[in-house]
Amino acid sequence: MAKVLVPIAPGFEEIEAITVIDILRRAGAEVVAAGTVPGPIEGRSGIRVLADSTMDGIGADFDMIVLPGGALGAENLQKDERVGRLVTELSGKGRKVAAICAAPTVLSAAGVTAGKSITGHPSVKEALRLGGEVLSDDRVVEDGNVITSQGPGTAMEFAFRLVETLFGKSKAEEINKGVLART
Repeated sequence: MAKVLVPIAPGFEEIEAITVIDILRRAGAEVVAAGTVPGPIEGRSGIRVLADSTMDGIGADFDMIVLPGGALGAENLQKDERVGRLVTELSGKGRKVAAICAAPTVLSAAGVTAGKSITGHPSVKEALRLGGEVLSDDRVVEDGNVITSQGPGTAMEFAFRLVETLFGKSKAEEINKGVLART
């Protein structure tokens, strides 16, 4: 079974986090939503979620880390040393690192996207150019072990790409029979 870490920070984009967690769990992944702070965490739209755990004590025994965006959420993820350490460590092991919306800036700051083709929300594209990334206007981009996407409107496509990457195209198609997403 694939094991996926989704760090949740204050200001996270709710659509991106919940969509990814839901679709990956439907596919059979063990998803750990880990808060950067204890207790309920408020997203950008004021929706509060209770993470499965906190980032305290989280190790690198994951197949993938997925960073939801939201401007403030991505900023808080980037400030969290535990998140940066895990992104670097997992990427160094060849594991998948994924981010959507403003969160590709976190991957860039960790140095794991240099020279790779990536995408992100239009509001952060200039910041992404600083790491030598090749920017794409595609809604979801996969380059090696890095998967990125543009924002809330691409969250479902992003989630299904993650499923396809971890479990294969047939699993993504199977899950989508009940969801009916355009992928």
